[in-house]
Amino acid sequence: MPHKMTITGSATGPLREYDRYVAFDMREKGSPAAPKGLKKSTFISYTVFVAKKAFNKTGLTKKSIMHEKILIQGEPTLDIPIDECPGEIGIICFQITVLPNKNDKEANESKDKKEAQQEVSKAQQEPVAKEAKIVQPEVNETPVQEKKAAPQKKQQPIQPKGTKDVVSFDDIIVPEAFLKTRPNPVKTEEVIEFVKRTGHLDKPLTIEKETKVLKDGYRRYIVAKTLKMDNVPVVYDHQK
Repeated sequence: MPHKMTITGSATGPLREYDRYVAFDMREKGSPAAPKGLKKSTFISYTVFVAKKAFNKTGLTKKSIMHEKILIQGEPTLDIPIDECPGEIGIICFQITVLPNKNDKEANESKDKKEAQQEVSKAQQEPVAKEAKIVQPEVNETPVQEKKAAPQKKQQPIQPKGTKDVVSFDDIIVPEAFLKTRPNPVKTEEVIEFVKRTGHLDKPLTIEKETKVLKDGYRRYIVAKTLKMDNVPVVYDHQK
């Protein structure tokens, strides 16, 4: 049975069109957590083959595919002629997903932060302006309430129920047994949509406390890698 693969990134070359499918090249950096004593893997180049019908549903074009970040799920193949497959590995794609742009996300977060600071500044300035006027006692209650509400904007990130700790994504070690499996792509996409909607995973990953070896939650590990999450919620194996 062919090994299933999941890669993310942008096209590194122009889109090539054939009769019933399109092809483009990608490359992906190796895992930063190489076993001790072994060198870290370098970039690996891929040539991805996608049915035209599936590709057209993404809304991608010859120009936009060079700039959009995409998620590819498929299986490797050795049956493509070498002139059509310049990458080191050919991949027959069975699902392609356009991922949210990190720059757009950061821009929105920066805008929200700026608006929050403006609201806090406004709440702090209102009492000073009203000191010069003779006002009724109940009018002074408004800025006090606003000042109390302002600090609530600086809340810690919400984590899923049952979370015992938050660890760096790069510290987690994935066993070879997990790497040989392929989580259901439909359910994986559902978790991705959940994170986009809520800002956090739906469940914590289960790891060993001392070694940081992943014991359960490989699908969520893939989602965290796809969305480039710096930290992930966990529960320790002995606490299950």
